[in-house]
This record gives sequence, C-alpha cells and structure tokens, in this order.
Amino acid sequence: MNKKHSIAAILLAASATFAFDTWIGAEGTVQVETGLGNATETYGYWFSYADDNDGGLSKVDWNGLQGSESSAEALDNVIAACGGVCGTAILNKGSLTYPPFVGIGFNVVGETSAADKTAVPGDASAWGGLCVTYTSEAPMALELGLGDKVDATIGFANPAASLPKATAGTKKVLTWADFKQPSWYNGATKMDGPTASSQLVAVKFKIQAAAGSYVFNICSVGPSDGTCPADCGTPDPHSIKSVRGASSVKAVLSGRTLGFTGVKSDATAEVFNLHGQVVAKGDASTAMNLASLDAGVYMVRVSGKSVNFSNKIVLK
Repeated sequence: MNKKHSIAAILLAASATFAFDTWIGAEGTVQVETGLGNATETYGYWFSYADDNDGGLSKVDWNGLQGSESSAEALDNVIAACGGVCGTAILNKGSLTYPPFVGIGFNVVGETSAADKTAVPGDASAWGGLCVTYTSEAPMALELGLGDKVDATIGFANPAASLPKATAGTKKVLTWADFKQPSWYNGATKMDGPTASSQLVAVKFKIQAAAGSYVFNICSVGPSDGTCPADCGTPDPHSIKSVRGASSVKAVLSGRTLGFTGVKSDATAEVFNLHGQVVAKGDASTAMNLASLDAGVYMVRVSGKSVNFSNKIVLK
C-alpha cells in the first residue's frame, strides 16, 4: 500500500465529525472516547511528560499505582483508585532556565500505524471547545497539542487556557476562542484556538510552577456542551471494582474499622483519598482503624503476590 495514500486516508477519516463522549474518571473508563479515533485504537489513553529533555528533573508521582500487566506506563489503577487521573507533580528545576513542568494528556486520533508511532491530527472543531473538572494545588494550563513539527514551528507557544488552582472539585467550560498563545510569544507564525482545534493532536494539562510538590486530579474532560460534572466524585460509592479481574477478597467496613476476607497470603492494604494520597496503610490480615479520617469517599487497595483488588468505601 502506498504510505502517502494510507496516511491521507487516516487524516481524512480523522477530520470527519463524530461525537466526543465526556470522559468521567469516576466511571472507571481508561480510554477517552474522542469520536476521532482511527483504526489503530491508540487514541484516548492518558500519558505523562516532563521537562527532562531540557535538563529538568521533574516527574509525576503516581503513588505506586502506575503500571499493569500489559504496560508499565498504564494508568488504569490510578483511574480506578481516584476516580480520575491523579498524582503529585514533583517539580525540580535541575539545570532549566525557566520554571519546571510536568504534563498529562491524551491523543485525540491515535498513532499513524503499528509501525509508525507518529500521532495523527484530527479536526475537533465540532467539539466547540472543552469542559473539564479537576483539582490542583497549582494552576494548570489546558494546552492544545499539535504534534512535534507544528509545535516547533510556533516555538512551542501552543494555544492554551488557564485553569486556576482549585483545592475542591472545579468545573470549567471553554470555547476554542478561549485558547490563546502565551503573551511572551513574538514569533512570526501565529496560531489561535479555532485553527488549532482543526488540526488537534493532543489535549494536555500542564503544571508549570516553582519547584515543589503539587497534588492534582483530572476528574473529567469533554466537549464544551456542559456535560462535565460540577465536582469530582464517584457515581456509586458502594460499587466494587477489581483492578485485575475477579477477586475473592472483600472489604468489610464496620463503623470506622476496616477488615478484609479472602486474603490467602501476605498482602498490604492501602486507603487513598480522592486526590490519590495514601491516608492509611497496614497488613490486610489485620483490621484497620480509620477513626482519624474525615467523612467521605475513599478507595481501598489490597495488593500482594496473588491479589490485586480495589474497593470504594464511604466513611460517615
């Protein structure tokens, strides 16, 4: 098959108008259904990036939840544990001459082919913009990724919209016109939000701030139709979700005492808040006293040689 023709066909397919189903982390889905995905099925999976190419030492701490049997980079367990993409941005300037950063994002169309990992652009104009629900201890930039070549052409001054610091779940709805290049850019090639949306490669959440640690949770993202929830949370706090298939382990909550049944070997139990932070940890064979925790929804994870189980609990 002629490679030029095959790429052109992918671009044509990606430019068609499809529905973008709002991704809600609390539902446990790991892939964002952008409506623009191509046949490679590589669209909508969350990835992270940082400033290491320029001498920075920043990274995202996923609280030990990153990775799965299929991929060391997978964020399936992260999403299951926090009802979103949550972690701690650890910013370290290293030898950078500008503030350090990390970012989290997803491709809207996917890779060109199994052999060519280049991300394909698509026309997302019909989305009208983006809605997001999030928490973050530092401001974030919601950035429109256009692929390495185009990004370089505009001096990496990609159109972006500001997301203010938010310690509680916050919803923001943005039109494509709200995305603008940063004020410091004085290059010849200009790019506004509507133009960028017609050749969109990735949606990115970028945290760039002074050195330090900042907790974040991206709870929802979708088109600018108002379908993102007003707050972070879980639709059914009593639902049980196994991270790696069925498990005989069960979490038993009696008041503020948490115990487990079905643990057949050494295993560790951890309790996470909705920011993905570990707030209690112990041996799964011993009851855990959660009296010191605030009322609310938590995720419990039991992990060991032969078990990997998670369960949402509600403390009253």
